[in-house]
Amino acid sequence: MAVAELAELEARVSVCRACDRLVEWREEVAHSKRASFADQPYWGRPIPGWGAAEPRIVIAGLAPAANGGNRTGRVFTGDRSGDWLFAALHRVGLANQPTSTHAGDGLMLHATRMIAAVRCAPPANKPTPVERDTCAPWFRRELELVLPTTRVIICLGKFGYDALLTALGSAVPKPRPKFGHGVEVPVGQVTVLGCFHPSQQNTFTGKLTEPMLDAILRRARELANV
Repeated sequence: MAVAELAELEARVSVCRACDRLVEWREEVAHSKRASFADQPYWGRPIPGWGAAEPRIVIAGLAPAANGGNRTGRVFTGDRSGDWLFAALHRVGLANQPTSTHAGDGLMLHATRMIAAVRCAPPANKPTPVERDTCAPWFRRELELVLPTTRVIICLGKFGYDALLTALGSAVPKPRPKFGHGVEVPVGQVTVLGCFHPSQQNTFTGKLTEPMLDAILRRARELANV
């Protein structure tokens, strides 16, 4: 039943037009296109979650990139953050290949699902609080559907971390634990792991290194027993 409900949720997410600013931006980018992708079709719609329907590990991020997921139709696919993330997932055995270039490239995740707190690419990668809250019901419902099998949720960056703890509600410890790389927060049967976002700002400066990212993913595998 959860698989069918996830498929319905993905279909409904992909046609959402609730946030005027985000709709205008995602469609403008899809029309104008980055010069290096001028010959490619753009998705230009909200991005549903993807991966295992009954995951042991969930990776929660901020939002699709304007010329990444907004182009390919799959979150983290086709941008530099995704290059880092999928290479790391492959190194630790959670992905069948180290690259992700488009939605039909054969990539598969092992016991892992990816979701974003905001489903449309926001200008300057910064959704507003109102846009975050408007998208929250999609985020919460997807979590509800996958939580029965989930044992670890990796939050990429503070925005994803805050959105995730808000979605988990009253089960979160009080006072709410602060975000940090490597922080572990038990919430019922789930352990929430904090991880610096694999943005170019973090990877170029060395705030996040490959060994640091690999360590988080290996810890997730250990906690999830996969």
